[in-house]
Amino acid sequence: MFDIYLPIAGMQFNALILVAIGFSVGVLGGFFGVGGAWVVTPALNAFGFPMAYAIGTDLAHIFGKSIVATAKHRKMGNVDMKLGLISIVGSVIGVEIGARNVMYLTKLGIAGPVVRYIYMFMLFGLGIYMLYDYMTKDKRAAAQAAKVAAAARAGLAPPAKKSWNLPPMIHFPASGITISLWTVSGVFLFTGYLSGLLGVGGGFIRMPALIYLIGCPTAIAVGTDLFSVLFSGAYGCFTYGIKARVEIIAAILMLVGAAIGAQVGVTAVKYIRGYGIRLLFAIMVILAGISVSLKQFQLNTASQWMVMCAALGMCAVIMIKLYQGFKKEQAEKAGYAVKEVKP
Repeated sequence: MFDIYLPIAGMQFNALILVAIGFSVGVLGGFFGVGGAWVVTPALNAFGFPMAYAIGTDLAHIFGKSIVATAKHRKMGNVDMKLGLISIVGSVIGVEIGARNVMYLTKLGIAGPVVRYIYMFMLFGLGIYMLYDYMTKDKRAAAQAAKVAAAARAGLAPPAKKSWNLPPMIHFPASGITISLWTVSGVFLFTGYLSGLLGVGGGFIRMPALIYLIGCPTAIAVGTDLFSVLFSGAYGCFTYGIKARVEIIAAILMLVGAAIGAQVGVTAVKYIRGYGIRLLFAIMVILAGISVSLKQFQLNTASQWMVMCAALGMCAVIMIKLYQGFKKEQAEKAGYAVKEVKP
């Protein structure tokens, strides 16, 4: 009874599934600082969307959702505007190159399998690396502290982090970093290419890149990534739209759910920070990779259940953590109030 006709894609689709996908991705996107397309594109494809339509519709949904999430992150001081604006040129060029590659692969009839294999490689590789980073953080921190202590005993300056200092160098006050323009441009060109090729905002690569390659604090990486996703999503929506691969009705229904979910996800960043965000992100990325793998091997029902259960399950974890953090904050405020009342 909830099936609707999508005229551009020429198919029937369940409206509630679209709203549920939008809500879950709104929560995940607002929390992780990504467009969430690494969930949406595989989910739409798993439920029957042709790959090119899944990519184009997802980019339209990303654009709308990122406006809401970016606005709230900016109010929280989590957006490096200078870094985000520099990202636009590289991202747009990369998106166009990726989109042209998808249309070429579509003509050859191999877009679906090729995109899914790239998804699997990127998702599993990134998820495993971030899990490794999380599990070894204490050991690496101890090793760094030992080096600093040894340098202090020897009367030397603390060991500096290795970096590629090829001029021109740019300083980003909001992130507290100084880095080569070539590094920044390369990161955004590559993630823009992935955006156009995979139908993603590029965020599931860009957010870790902002942390590990550029050196942004986690919270600022989340907000700045969403700001960059907004522009790449807008251009991606445009370029796929003129190629008649955007199902606007589906995108609007997903935005209804995403507008609510994004508020939840962004607020949760206030209570879960740093390595807690990185751990949950790594788990979600690996689960998304498993869903894509199941789809590639024709296990369609299992793929559908995996991507939706993973997304909704992670949303539940985030909302529980949000509730716990809020209750803790309220208790602390109540404790301070009692202390102030006492003579």
